[in-house]
Amino acid sequence: MNNTWSALAEPNRLHIVELLGSGPLSVGEIADRLGLRQPQVSKHLRVLADAGIVEARAVANRRMYSLRLEPFQALDAWLKTFRHVTNQRLDHLERYLRVLQGMDATREDE
Repeated sequence: MNNTWSALAEPNRLHIVELLGSGPLSVGEIADRLGLRQPQVSKHLRVLADAGIVEARAVANRRMYSLRLEPFQALDAWLKTFRHVTNQRLDHLERYLRVLQGMDATREDE
C-alpha cells in the first residue's frame, strides 16, 4: 500500500488516475488532456504501473491504460478502519448543533 500512496502523491499522477476513472486512455490522449509531453506521461504511467495502479493493453499500434481495482480496494479497506472516527466526530457535531439550536430557542423566548 505504501507504493500506492507514493505513486499517488505526485499531482500529475493523481490527475492521470482521475482521468482514467472515466475509462481507458492512450498516452497521447492523457498528454493532450493534461497539457504534458508524451515522454512525461509515459514516465508517470510507468510509476503507476510499477505500483500496480494501472495496466496497459495493446490495441492496434497504441497502448491503452486503465485502472486496476485491487489497489483502490486495499485503500478503501484501510480507510474503513478510520470511518468510525469520522462518524463519532459527526455525531458530536450534531449533538453540539442541537445544543446551540436549543440555546437560540431559549433566547428567542426571552
